[in-house]
Amino acid sequence: MTKMTISDTEYATLWYHPDHKIVHHQFHKFIHGEEFRQVLDKGVEIFKENGAQKWLSDDRMNSTLTAEDGAWATTDWSARVMAAGWKYWAIVMPDKVVGKLNMQRFIEDYSKKGVTIDIFGDPEEALKWLESVN
Repeated sequence: MTKMTISDTEYATLWYHPDHKIVHHQFHKFIHGEEFRQVLDKGVEIFKENGAQKWLSDDRMNSTLTAEDGAWATTDWSARVMAAGWKYWAIVMPDKVVGKLNMQRFIEDYSKKGVTIDIFGDPEEALKWLESVN
């Protein structure tokens, strides 16, 4: 399967899997502010340009979001990614309990908005699931 590297920084790597139209990020450490927003914004651009509907979030190394980033994600970013066609979300949960609790809130919110979500312990399993859903 083809995997294109879109960006790679000390905070995160963003890939696009064109065969199955999957946006895939991996956070390398706690990420917030401009670095966090750049990754998610670029993902929305890829959704729009390619008609993607699937996102893999590998958040094992991240923790909780700041209040400002959480508010931005649930208002500004959320509206744009939903309008771009987001349907499926595979999540590799943060290792830290506080990160897991934080993600649970987003899972509930996006599930109510119609996104089909599954949680995984391994990014390869998450990718296989996204490849299998339509």
